[in-house]
Amino acid sequence: MAKKSLETLTESMFYVLLALSQGDKCGTEITDFICNLTRQRVKIGPATLYTILGKFEHEHIICEIAVEGRKRTYTLSDKGQHLLQMEIRRLELCLADVKALF
Repeated sequence: MAKKSLETLTESMFYVLLALSQGDKCGTEITDFICNLTRQRVKIGPATLYTILGKFEHEHIICEIAVEGRKRTYTLSDKGQHLLQMEIRRLELCLADVKALF
């Protein structure tokens, strides 16, 4: 059976959505937010970041809201907020499974 697009997010995708859930951000602000939140555990390079942003924009998960030269600012759409909440719930269920074993 074919996997639905964005049914399960990668770690990088999850953190990009999490960053944008805290307010509108440009690419640099997103990577800085993720590095600070994860204490440098998760680092997303520019190629990965802009691939994710492009896919999310194409799927209407985020919207580009401002352009200043090469700086583009993004916001999370309602669809993106819903996707983030669904992923948080999935991760909570995974954690509950682990806790049930230990």
